[in-house]
Amino acid sequence: MLTMKKSHRAAKVPSDPKTTPRKENSKSQPQEKDSQDKTFLAAEAVSNKKTVGEEKEGTEDTKTIAEEKPKTKAKAQSSKSKDKSKDKSKDKDGKAAAAVTWQTHLWEYGKAILCAVILALLIRSFVVQAFHIPSGSMIPTFLVGDRVLVSKFSYGIRNPFNNEVIFETGQPMRWDVVIFKFPEDPEVDFVKRVVGLPGEEVLIREGLIFINGEMVDDPHGHFDMRNGPYRNFGPVKVPENKYFMMGDNRDFSNDSRVWGFVDKSLLRGKAWRLYWSWDSDRKISFWKRLRTSRILLRIE
Repeated sequence: MLTMKKSHRAAKVPSDPKTTPRKENSKSQPQEKDSQDKTFLAAEAVSNKKTVGEEKEGTEDTKTIAEEKPKTKAKAQSSKSKDKSKDKSKDKDGKAAAAVTWQTHLWEYGKAILCAVILALLIRSFVVQAFHIPSGSMIPTFLVGDRVLVSKFSYGIRNPFNNEVIFETGQPMRWDVVIFKFPEDPEVDFVKRVVGLPGEEVLIREGLIFINGEMVDDPHGHFDMRNGPYRNFGPVKVPENKYFMMGDNRDFSNDSRVWGFVDKSLLRGKAWRLYWSWDSDRKISFWKRLRTSRILLRIE
């Protein structure tokens, strides 16, 4: 019986080889855990170091950012001030340019107006001048409302202030239509036709004109009445440097038969051409009042 128990115990001694390594694994597990813990701790320490380093870097970055913020603000303010100064300078330049352009335009217009005025005065004084015909003393040559251009240099270039001849270019001829200052009122201009020249004797009988005793053909005389008040006149002798003037409308003309001779110094020029003719007495339509056939008519 005892032997049987021993053999039974002895039979239980052999073990499965699979079980032995389990025992080894069970022994090695705490070592692996320790190594894992150590690695974990090392990794955690490294991560802590990194976080600490990152925190240090972050604090340094925040410090640098905090230090750079006032610099950037100062730069921004300086740039803004520069931009403002540039804008102000641009505004000033723009205003100055606008002022300059306005002044230049004003000066240019002023020069143009001044040149036009001077040119007009020169033309009016030495070349040609316009006159208005207010009466019918020169019918049919001039009608009431005619406007005539007068050549100022036909008889000489005159001083526009005192009407004295500076340079003589010609002498009035018989039958010339002349503009002159009225002898009794130099502020008023008259227009008449030259009939008697200096040194000539003038005689009028029944409307016929005799010069130095000889009858002259009168192509311009116009008579409306059978017995006009001035059909008989003279004889009179024309003084030197004076002229005997008559209107073409012989019976209705206030001329040298009434107020005498016209001095040479009172002459203003020779009638040259009509530039406008307007019937101001008749209340009719515009196109009928405008005498288009007389515009630019040459005076003879």
